[in-house]
Amino acid sequence: MLAVTILGNNSAIPAFGRHPTAQIITTADDLLMFDCGEGSQIQILNYRIKRSRINHIFISHLHGDHYFGLIGLLNSFALLGRIQPLHVYGPPELIEVINLQFRISNTSLPFTFTFHPIEKAGLLLESKSYTVECFPTQHRIECWGFLVREKRQPRKINIEKTSFYDIPTSAFASLQAGEDYVAGDGAFIKNELLTDENVKAKSYAFCADTIYDEALVPIVQHADLVYHESTYPAALTEKATERFHSTSKQAATIALKANVGRLLIGHFSAKFEVIEQFGTEAREVFPNTELATEGVTYLV
Repeated sequence: MLAVTILGNNSAIPAFGRHPTAQIITTADDLLMFDCGEGSQIQILNYRIKRSRINHIFISHLHGDHYFGLIGLLNSFALLGRIQPLHVYGPPELIEVINLQFRISNTSLPFTFTFHPIEKAGLLLESKSYTVECFPTQHRIECWGFLVREKRQPRKINIEKTSFYDIPTSAFASLQAGEDYVAGDGAFIKNELLTDENVKAKSYAFCADTIYDEALVPIVQHADLVYHESTYPAALTEKATERFHSTSKQAATIALKANVGRLLIGHFSAKFEVIEQFGTEAREVFPNTELATEGVTYLV
């Protein structure tokens, strides 16, 4: 199970009922949070997200629209008596902000809080069912994208076939791992005659804030779902470049070059009340594009 719920799809300023960036990633093990813009905990309530299942929060960079909601959320966790551990990942300077806020307000957390500074690309988290990696994006300040990959599921035992060939249950673990079966008398049976492929492992890439950057192509290549910022429409390409953001068509071009399954675009400029043009422009380049709509959950 891998799904993405959009809590906020706007850029720097809340406007027109849209909120700054925040997403909830549902995995088989728990919930992840990517960015935590202002108002995120209100959105969590609005969309009935189970707060107790949020065990890992990833902050892409230290522009306020991506983390100003974090302190409030942590404080609410404390007031609600949370006891399970919480892990936060982000630029090293983020812990200074957190510590300052809690020192001034004399706040103590009743749960174990672990901060993981992001200092280089690579693996950040591994659970029994997924991994989370980070990669740099090109923005005005240090910024990180995140890539969630489900772990490959073991092959499914075909009971009818294993019964036909009289395969002992003691061999099932090796069959699920993809090994062929070799009997005591040397008889050899190919794995695909005894098992079926399980559900394909899925992947989701969150490209955070970034200028148009083709270095992202090999990183997100073949991902099932990619979120890419689209702050401006194509007519404002020059402005997007000046501000280290991307346009709808640029996001779609990355998706096309990377041969991804689907594209989500968001981080829309607060200058635009109507955002349908962003989707129209992107689909001219990459047809399988959707607007990241607040409150909608996208299955990966």
